[in-house]
Amino acid sequence: MALQELTQKAIALLKTLIETQSFSSEEGATAAHIEDWFKTFNIDYTRTKNNVWAVNKYFDESKPTLLLNSHHDTVKPNSAYTKDPFKAIVEDGKLYGLGSNDAGGCLVSLIATFTHFYNQKDLKYNLVLVASAEEESSGPNGLNSMLPIIPKVDVAIVGEPTLMNLAVAEKGLVVFDAVVEGTPSHAAHPNDNNAIYNCIEVLQWFKDFKFEKSTEALGDVKMTVTQINAGSQHNVVPGHVDLVVDVRVNDAYSNAEIAEILQTKSPCTKITPRSLRLNSSSIPMGHDLVKAGVAMGRSTYGSPTLSDQAVLKCPSLKLGPGDSTRSHSADEFIYINEIEEGIKIYVELLNRVIV
Repeated sequence: MALQELTQKAIALLKTLIETQSFSSEEGATAAHIEDWFKTFNIDYTRTKNNVWAVNKYFDESKPTLLLNSHHDTVKPNSAYTKDPFKAIVEDGKLYGLGSNDAGGCLVSLIATFTHFYNQKDLKYNLVLVASAEEESSGPNGLNSMLPIIPKVDVAIVGEPTLMNLAVAEKGLVVFDAVVEGTPSHAAHPNDNNAIYNCIEVLQWFKDFKFEKSTEALGDVKMTVTQINAGSQHNVVPGHVDLVVDVRVNDAYSNAEIAEILQTKSPCTKITPRSLRLNSSSIPMGHDLVKAGVAMGRSTYGSPTLSDQAVLKCPSLKLGPGDSTRSHSADEFIYINEIEEGIKIYVELLNRVIV
């Protein structure tokens, strides 16, 4: 099938996905539509819970394997929508709808690209496509659950909106629950150990603290206190204040190292990471995928936002049509020509590396 016709079918699939609710862990109906695509193109596939995946027809265990991955779950629409989030509306070259930009455009572009190469013989790499679930919630049944099931992956392209530029690194994430303690008392009595007042110095410490190591691709580690909770009623001084601290980790540190630093240095009585599994990720600048993309005129950068790259242990490149600033926004959209361009760039990139 000509690439142009394949592209039009991919856009039609995206419209169907937009009009099918697929909140994280509720992606069964969109998984069925993706299955229909594979059936239409006579592609052998497997559905594992709400993840749909396939390997190229001439898969060869002696060759390295390239993963093509994006997700078909969405966040819930916010209250500022003026258009129906579950209706695929095309206006002025824009395709509106929930999940159009994050990451439906990337997903259908990668599905079309995989389909283009599916029947080709003598590729230098095997291809594995995973249309994954639960990316938005970092849930237990997403891409992370597929890694023991699919063939061993040597390198990956993760489809997220990057304006088809090369995100060669991505920050990791650790969320900490922290406690500032004090002495509980009646508000009418003196108390020199008020947990809320103790927070003043603690919050200043978090605001001022700098991790020493910075990197060219991802810059500094960014730490932000994002939630604070204390007290039960007006006349009771609470015995503790609970904080939530969001830390975006560069590729100079492992998440475990960040946890050790904060548990050693922070002034909190307790500071506990919720999870250490969402590490930073990157791909060497000398990798063939990066060199091919640069040769095609695509720029490189480090991404501050999290994706399913975080669960991969292999080198990975984040690349996809659309703009991340539109993700999770009201009246989310992607330009139709971004999808058309995205498929062309994906195909040309792989032609330079795997053919």
